[in-house]
Amino acid sequence: MAGQVLHAPREKLSRHTMALHHAISSLMEELEAVDWYRQRADDCEDDSLRDILLHNMREEIEHAMMTLEWLRRNDDDFAEQIKTYLFTEGPITEVEEDATDGAAGAGGKGASSGDGAKGNSEDGLTIGSLKRRR
Repeated sequence: MAGQVLHAPREKLSRHTMALHHAISSLMEELEAVDWYRQRADDCEDDSLRDILLHNMREEIEHAMMTLEWLRRNDDDFAEQIKTYLFTEGPITEVEEDATDGAAGAGGKGASSGDGAKGNSEDGLTIGSLKRRR
């Protein structure tokens, strides 16, 4: 499974990177299980089995969201992107445009550049999320 592959020697990876790897791999597995259960439910002709498969799918969604929340709480980059994109209104690409322009417009209710500084450069442009890289 792709999520289990390390692209650097384990001994060179920080504890934080390994924890992120475990979480990301788990998130990938949970989302894959959601997909499998949904497909099986759609293909199932037995109503009671379909109900069980959909119940199992929802359990996997719960697990995926718990893992996503762990990522938000434990990694600033995930936290910033989650804050920018989740629970917004309008087209997602407009949320991205608003976030990278540093302005919260019609499409980006609640979106911001992530650091509270909007248009601080002379020409009104910022480099967005790169300003907060750690």
